[in-house]
Amino acid sequence: MTNSTRALVAALMFCLAARPVSAETIAERATPCLACHGETGQSQTEGIPSLGGQPAPYLLIQLYIFRERQRAAPEIKDDPGIQVMTEVTKDFADDDLRNFSDFFAKLPAPKPPADQGETARMQAASALITRNRCNGCHGLDMAGRDNVPRIANQREDYLVKTLREYKTNARRGYDGSMAEVLAPVTDQQIADLAYYIARFR
Repeated sequence: MTNSTRALVAALMFCLAARPVSAETIAERATPCLACHGETGQSQTEGIPSLGGQPAPYLLIQLYIFRERQRAAPEIKDDPGIQVMTEVTKDFADDDLRNFSDFFAKLPAPKPPADQGETARMQAASALITRNRCNGCHGLDMAGRDNVPRIANQREDYLVKTLREYKTNARRGYDGSMAEVLAPVTDQQIADLAYYIARFR
């Protein structure tokens, strides 16, 4: 984690510890989450994904597997071994998981950057997406559906990290399809895919 991310994580943990859970609305309880993931649903923090516009079922599954310690997340700087998202969700009831998922799904989806990207690189990545049928699951608009995430206009750095993790099985999908699709994809092609998806229009 970068120093700025560590600072946000520390603030998040302090806020969560200091807030009485039962007396707050979901919007109030989500305020610390937005410090990392972006107030408008679009993350401004390196390595932290945008959550706006994600399908609620996908978010629900991710929150559940964080709570159940089935997915790794960044560790807290001053307390190695404790992962941020596991710590955040450890006391969530099932209703909390559903309410938070619905809340984030209703935030606006991230917008593409003004930079439309280099034409040749965009075309190469678009062809790679078609060849590997990425849009078969994520949709022609890359907006995802049900338990498949929205990837359009996600942070480029986060996309690179996640694609690399799927390729090596450091992060597991629901099945082996992501690792299988990415097996022949080179690291440069992963970088190009992230470049394209982050600028998708």
